[in-house]
Amino acid sequence: MSAEIHRLPSRQPDSEKITINLGYVDLGHIDLLVREGFYSNRSDFIRTAIRNQLATHSEAVRQSVVRHTLELGLRHYGRAELEAARAAGKRLRIQVLGLAVIDDDVPADLALATIESISVLGALQISPALKSVLGDRIS
Repeated sequence: MSAEIHRLPSRQPDSEKITINLGYVDLGHIDLLVREGFYSNRSDFIRTAIRNQLATHSEAVRQSVVRHTLELGLRHYGRAELEAARAAGKRLRIQVLGLAVIDDDVPADLALATIESISVLGALQISPALKSVLGDRIS
């Protein structure tokens, strides 16, 4: 009887951890609101405050996304897409607002031949090897 091993597909995280510095009084106000039950924890308060600010500026953000021709959300670049770009003689200008992922199996020579520039507002997931060779193209 042979045992089969099933590997779960790797899942991209749907959030990124950030660190902020707050004054003690502001932090105390947040803790008070949490204690009074307005928010479940500090992170809940901060996420809500950020979403409210993004909603306040949503039209300006929308116009900026259009003006800068940014792709919005998750954008995944795989080896096959980059090989197709190379075959077509195209060079990619990666511009993403959200998360950009370049697969780990993309070789450095293919990335250098096909990626002209990378600009990500949010997070870029890329192997250390590719980050090293594409460093001057990442802004």
